[in-house]
Amino acid sequence: MKQVLHKVFSISLAIIVLCSTVSFTVEKHFCGDTLIDVAVFTELDKCAMDAEEITKKLCCKDKVEIVQGQDELIVKTFDDLEFEQQFFVACFTYSSINLFEGLPQQVILHKDYSPPNLVIDKQIIDQVFLI
Repeated sequence: MKQVLHKVFSISLAIIVLCSTVSFTVEKHFCGDTLIDVAVFTELDKCAMDAEEITKKLCCKDKVEIVQGQDELIVKTFDDLEFEQQFFVACFTYSSINLFEGLPQQVILHKDYSPPNLVIDKQIIDQVFLI
């Protein structure tokens, strides 16, 4: 389950970075006040007006909107941090690594020891019982 969540979060963060850095244009073609065509990755379909009508009325216009993505990603190294921040990162990393260490394997010395055969049960013979 932990590996699946790790992969899901990794893929979602990669998609977020990809979407934030992509830029594209949205082109719109209007004839008068009527929107004729919208194109994102393809060319616009112009209206079917003749060249004479376009020069006389000049009613058609194209509107282009540019959606800019992030141009530069800021990558900081450990050396770019101040001393206090470096100290915090080092302490946090050290404590996080030691936090999830496994317990040492316990050594059981009497694991292969078999008890001797019981010849006489002293409690029953003397009729002494712990209550």
